[in-house]
Parts: sequence; C-alpha cells; structure tokens
Amino acid sequence: MNNSLSFVFKGYDADLEKGQVLFHYQIRGDKNIDFTEKIYFPPVTTQIPPALLKSILNNLMLILGISYWKTYCPKEIVIESNFLTKEMANFWNIVYIKGLGEFFYKNKIDFRGLVKFPYVVNVQEKAITFARKGRALLGLGGGKDSIVTAELLKSQNKDFDLFTVGTSIIQEGVAKIIGKKPILIKRELDPKLFELNKKTGVYNGHIPVSVIYAMLGIMAGAFYDYKSFVVGNEKSANYGNVEYLGEMINHQWSKSEKFEALLNDYVRKFITPDISYSSPLRNMSELEVVREFVKYPKYFKVFSSCNANFKILRSAQNDIQGKWCGKCPKCLFVFICLSAFLSKEKVLDIFGKNLFEDKSLLKTFKELLGLENFKPFECVGTPEEMKFALERINNRGEFNESLLMEFYVKN
Repeated sequence: MNNSLSFVFKGYDADLEKGQVLFHYQIRGDKNIDFTEKIYFPPVTTQIPPALLKSILNNLMLILGISYWKTYCPKEIVIESNFLTKEMANFWNIVYIKGLGEFFYKNKIDFRGLVKFPYVVNVQEKAITFARKGRALLGLGGGKDSIVTAELLKSQNKDFDLFTVGTSIIQEGVAKIIGKKPILIKRELDPKLFELNKKTGVYNGHIPVSVIYAMLGIMAGAFYDYKSFVVGNEKSANYGNVEYLGEMINHQWSKSEKFEALLNDYVRKFITPDISYSSPLRNMSELEVVREFVKYPKYFKVFSSCNANFKILRSAQNDIQGKWCGKCPKCLFVFICLSAFLSKEKVLDIFGKNLFEDKSLLKTFKELLGLENFKPFECVGTPEEMKFALERINNRGEFNESLLMEFYVKN
C-alpha cells in the first residue's frame, strides 16, 4: 500500500456505432501513470436513454478499474465527475474488499479501512426504466456449469442467446453444439499493466472477474434487448476458503448468492429495474451439476473447466496440451466428480490420463478433502462433496488400484 499515491477514475469515451468504449484511469503521485482499457462489442443500433448509458458505463468504469487500483492499492480514491451516493459508494467498498479477499490474503495486505469510495452528499442517482424483450443472455464459459444452464433453459423453452467475454476454441465448440452464435465482447487491458506487474513493489493477483462479466452482461442486455443476464453459479460457490483478519476469504465470492443479491439490489435501485442477474443453478451443488451434465455426452469432447485455458498471458512452456492441464485443483476436482458418475473408460477419454495415478496431486487431493491447509483458491466444491463423490467411486471399484484412491481408502 502506498499512501502517497491516489487512484483516479478519469472517465471514458464511448462510440456505440463503432462498438467501443475507452476507460481512463491514473495512478497519481511523484510520477503519474495513465491507463486506458478498451472494450469492444458489436455495433449498437438501438437508441439507449442517455442517462441509462451514462449510468451503465460509469459503473462499468468502477469495476474495470480494480485491475489497475490493485497495483499499489492507494488509499485515496478520486472519481472525476463523481456520481456516487453514500449507498452506492458502500456497494463498491464491499465489492473491492470482498472481491479482492484472496488478493489481500496472498499479498499480506491489511484491508481494514483501506477502501473508501468517495460519494457526493445530496446527490440523487435514479434507476432508468427501459423495457426489454422477455429473453435471456447466458454467459458462456465453456465448462459444465454454463452447459447445464443452457440445457436447462432449452428444456424450459426459454428464449435465450449466448454471451462471451473474449473467445476460445472451447467456447466456440460448446456454442456450436448448443446451436447458437455468441454475442462477443472483447477486453483489451492496458499493456502498461503487464509491464508494471513485473516490477518489485507492485501487487498482483486474483480479481473478482465475475463482477466484470456481470456488469458487461447487464450492458449487453441494455444494448441488444435482453431482460436478464444469466450465469451458471451453483450453491457450492457460497463456501469460503480461509479466515483472514476477521473476514472469511472466498475465492468464489463474486459467484456467491450474497453477491448476486447485492448486485441485483444495486442494479434495480441505481441502473435499471428492467435487467436482472441470476443463476438457475443456485440451488444445486457442484455434484448435482455434474450429475446433470453427464446426461449430455455430446459435450464431452469439447468442454473444459480448466482455468489454464483462460489465462490472459500464457507462455509457450506452460501452454497446456489439450483442454486439461491435469495439474490444477480444478482439473482434479472435475476428474473426481465425473468419476462418480461415469465409467473409468469415459473419464480417461475426456482427460487423456488417470489423475488418480499422479503422485504430485496428493497435496491438492488432501486440500480438496479438507485434510490439509484449506480448500484451494479455485472454483471447486466442498470437502463434503468430495467425500460423497469418492465414496461412490470406491463402491464402483474401477479406480481402486490407483494411488490417490488407495490413500483415500487407507485414511
């Protein structure tokens, strides 16, 4: 943290016909560092009420700024042409503190009293009504959750389309099987951010990217006529990882039920009551989602839940082979879940190898089971779900000769 610096939200330049918005930020101090993040989207042909457009872009500016603010975590925050009421400022304080929990924990930052968004006394920010068609926009990641959500919407005969931030072979393959072409939004982070991240004294780490996707989804709802932005977040996302400075740190906080309620309340009060944010999987556990997913074998060859596919910068040497790195907690977790419901042959066909035989995954295995440290900082289920899945695998007997299963049975 650097108390001699301040972080400035400078504003944005929008061109809807061209399909781009440029958001401007500055770290102000001895030497000023300016950043510009660019968002690209399909040209907007409808008229958006100016007050609504301003509100959406103002709020989008605040969440995109998190990537640049976290480099030095300046205590002083400045918003040029500030539009925040006290209640709105409090929402952003919560989003930054809770959303950056893992980042604060890993960088050993005392976050207490650190984030205080400025607000304007007596300002009134009102939501704008903007009637939308009764259809949904589904955020597509290319993993089991968004696939199950898509199939659920199909089974309910809901009118929906797909939405992606950036794209990958995985997302394109899944979209093709769903039978829809996504609305594609692209983020271009300022290259100076990557240069800065290489320097000593600059903080780096996990940000609540789901909040960014949520705000971009609400923007797309307004731009392209959708009443709801839908995601595939299940109830396991509510489960935290570790306590730090009196707060429960949750890697998946921005996928949690609390965040969903908080955001919906904020959007309804201060942006528009006509676009909602929700997850149809909210009452399902990770295992229930997998049990549903295995009913759709047409996706087995194209889907992936491994986050190595979506790293912003991937160097040649750590570029993954195929769709699964086979080394991260997410890969092991999904391998276990699938093994609880599919034959060994099918699971090995998806992953290309038996992760239960990988000795280097024993530590991760223990963490997933709650036997060591705490639940990994990944989008994975609870230790209870792991035990349930492993009992099923054990009873089926197909993996019982494998190293990790032998460890589980013995312990």
